[in-house]
Amino acid sequence: MKKRSALAIGIALAFGGSSAAWAQDDAARIRELEARLAAMEAQLQAVLSVAQQANDTAAEAKAASQVAVKKEVAETARSFEFHGYARSGTTSHADMFTVRGVGPYITPAGELGGAVGRLGLETDTYVEAKLLKNFTSDDGSWATFNFMLADGVNSNNDWTGGENGVNVRHAFVEMGNLASFQGTRLENASIWAGKRFDKKNFDIHFLDTDFVFLAGTGAGVYDVEVTPDWKASFSAYGRDFLNEDNDSVKSYVFTANNFIGNWQVMVNGMRAKQNDSNGSGRAKTGAHGLLAYHGKSFYGLAPGLSKTAILAGRGLGAEVKRLGAVGNLLDDARAVRFASFGTMELAPGWAIAPAFMAEVSKDRFNRGDKYKWASASLRLSQAITRNFAMQYEGSFQRMDLDSTFAEAEGNFYKLTVAPTFKLDTLAGFFARPELRLFASYLKWDEELNGFTYDGTAREGFGNTEFTGSSKWLVGAQMEVWF
Repeated sequence: MKKRSALAIGIALAFGGSSAAWAQDDAARIRELEARLAAMEAQLQAVLSVAQQANDTAAEAKAASQVAVKKEVAETARSFEFHGYARSGTTSHADMFTVRGVGPYITPAGELGGAVGRLGLETDTYVEAKLLKNFTSDDGSWATFNFMLADGVNSNNDWTGGENGVNVRHAFVEMGNLASFQGTRLENASIWAGKRFDKKNFDIHFLDTDFVFLAGTGAGVYDVEVTPDWKASFSAYGRDFLNEDNDSVKSYVFTANNFIGNWQVMVNGMRAKQNDSNGSGRAKTGAHGLLAYHGKSFYGLAPGLSKTAILAGRGLGAEVKRLGAVGNLLDDARAVRFASFGTMELAPGWAIAPAFMAEVSKDRFNRGDKYKWASASLRLSQAITRNFAMQYEGSFQRMDLDSTFAEAEGNFYKLTVAPTFKLDTLAGFFARPELRLFASYLKWDEELNGFTYDGTAREGFGNTEFTGSSKWLVGAQMEVWF
């Protein structure tokens, strides 16, 4: 019995001691495992933290990239400009035949620049689309690329591909605020080169005529500050003559255009060395001058605006509006023109715009020829509602023409009534777009029918096929600029 108890006690002690050791080992293993798990968790947290930082960085980079792209897109959008002018309409006379070629230069004096009031006379579709790309540098210097397409056609057809004349009217670059000019008289000036018509041109919209029109391909500098109130612009243009028999002859125009307060003094010299190569007596040189006053009121009588100019030229300069454009002028050709227009508000809803232009010239195309004409126009606008107005225009022209081939003396009259739709009838004469219906009554002295400058036999009045002494025109037109 004692032996069995001792054996049992021994076995118990043996197993009991081993279990304690094993228990101690298990506790150590658990502690080690917990330590490893804690380390792994810390590593995982570190990895997750790095990943989160990477995600945050990527999101910030993406957001920054999107902001940069949006900013670049916005800056690119702001750097482009789109401007334009367009008119389009249809005109018929009393016999319901479509009229073509009628416009403000309808009369025999039209070839000399003698325009009449344009409202209710235009039959063409004319469009100008102007695109600009602006460049700027960190130092404030800037440049602009100007591109303009123009198209004009006298047709009511939807497809006029064989009748129109799409033309690039602008393709030039202008620069300004250049660092190299700082501290000089050119500091606020701009320079340019390319094909364009001069931005210093001024027009009488109601007669569809410029005071002076300078255009071609060349270079120049604008707004040289001579004194704080005196800015001068200089340019040199080259171009071909408009008349076909001299279309290969180059004409050059050199200009000094001065603005002193409200006054404008412009001097032009012209040269076309080959123009008299056949001994025809055509002018090879020309001189031209303009004196204008740009009023900031209606002739000092009321709020509004007014512009008045006197122009004179000799030789090639006897074409006083389209400088350097006409080559079939004699060396002794002389011309003087006076032009003026203004706009003012007569009363709430009523506005008025008178325009006047007259010219005297001699020895223009043939020795001894003499031309005198004067045009007067009056546009009146009456606002009926916010979007509807009635426009009225009366126009008169007196002509005394002697081309040595033919003589004509007489008067032309026009009266137009035009119901007009606008976005805001109180925005003034120059607010566009406009949609118009119109009816125009034309009357002229029959003695003016058949007059030509070269002796060619014809019957019509001016540049039309109208005969008799009067005509009714009706039609519709849109006009827009921006």
